[in-house]
Amino acid sequence: MDKIVIIPTYNEKENIESILKAVFELEGGFHVLIVDDGSPDGTADIVRMLQQTYEGRLFLEERRGKLGLGTAYIHGFKWSLKNGYGFIFEMDADFSHNPKDLIRLYDACKNQGADVAIGSRYVKGGGVINWPADRIALSKGGSLYTRIITWMPIKDPTAGFMCYTAKVLESIDFDSITFVGYAFQIEMKFASWKLGFKIKEVPIIFQDRTKGQSKMNKGIVKEGILGVLNLRWQSLFKNYRRRVRTKVAGSE
Repeated sequence: MDKIVIIPTYNEKENIESILKAVFELEGGFHVLIVDDGSPDGTADIVRMLQQTYEGRLFLEERRGKLGLGTAYIHGFKWSLKNGYGFIFEMDADFSHNPKDLIRLYDACKNQGADVAIGSRYVKGGGVINWPADRIALSKGGSLYTRIITWMPIKDPTAGFMCYTAKVLESIDFDSITFVGYAFQIEMKFASWKLGFKIKEVPIIFQDRTKGQSKMNKGIVKEGILGVLNLRWQSLFKNYRRRVRTKVAGSE
């Protein structure tokens, strides 16, 4: 019980059963935590039904309302650390991330010395399928823009397919993570980099969803553009490291 995949969901009834089946068929005993934001389409009901099939491997945390991708992941991070997992993954529910690549991300952290592994579209061997040219241009432009502003040596800073070792997440003050949408992924990588952790990009092929509705919108893009500028400015004053409270002798 050392690997858990966090999958945030909102209206993913068309994908959820298939993606869970694909993860649980992998070797290595991956567990999955679904963080559902009150999906009106009944996504959580499907997960509850499947918990009988995948007892002890599939977990569900339900939240009221659509509270944002970033807060869903942080909720999942805290739950996973509390329950003793050593390798904690982020993955989408819509098959844009190939579940088989979880094994390669795990290997990067377990056997190749990485503290954080990123499923990267923009390193050699990576790529994108089924995206229109303007979407690819926007994504690549956003990645280059982020690298220029933040100085992060990461070619795919907006990637959402990740493996964190527990020591990384235990070190980050989640209250210092201010973004909840598109820029959340950037800020988590930025925090990990600023704290000196080793980051490795693993090439993946990203495929646009074939079922369900995309969550991308103008507001998410705007948050990414303005968020990166704010991120760089705030980094002059912010320390992402979590403070460890020590007990004073004689105190209760």
